Amino acid sequence: MATRSRCSLRSAVARLILERPADVRLLEKGLSVGEALAAFNAAHDRAGAVASFLGKVRPGEDVKALELTHYEPLTLPGMQSLAQQALERFALDGVLAWHRVGTMQPGEGIVLVAAAARHRRAAFDAVYFLMDHLKSAAWFWKRERRGEGADGAWHWIEPRSDDHAALARWAGEGG
Repeated sequence: MATRSRCSLRSAVARLILERPADVRLLEKGLSVGEALAAFNAAHDRAGAVASFLGKVRPGEDVKALELTHYEPLTLPGMQSLAQQALERFALDGVLAWHRVGTMQPGEGIVLVAAAARHRRAAFDAVYFLMDHLKSAAWFWKRERRGEGADGAWHWIEPRSDDHAALARWAGEGG
């Protein structure tokens, strides 16, 4: 296996500095998907495939806002460990995992993950792996505000049974 070095790369395309091989961030304000993916693609110009996923606050069901809180001492180190697991498990050239915290409105991005690899299957599998873990076994708590004014209320959101099933499939494959 090739040795990976940790370095920063400034993309001429996006004017964004990414950590290599894994760029992991917690963001309190919006995330610029286009800029992030342009920089990631430029940073991994030798990859044969780049796959990505953007999770957004779903509109509808009377949702007015989504709030994500987290356990700060574990969140970023846990995300970094997860990114390292993905790098090793799928022989990736690079991985990006950005997650918002705070209050967001319907339509806003919550999480962006991307994987660069020599072949598409590894890139797609890594994105699924990262999202299945971030959705069900991470250090985030999520609640939605539904309704208007004084009638509006916050409701805690738990992972669904299919989220747990998606996570469980990785346990049978080594983690």
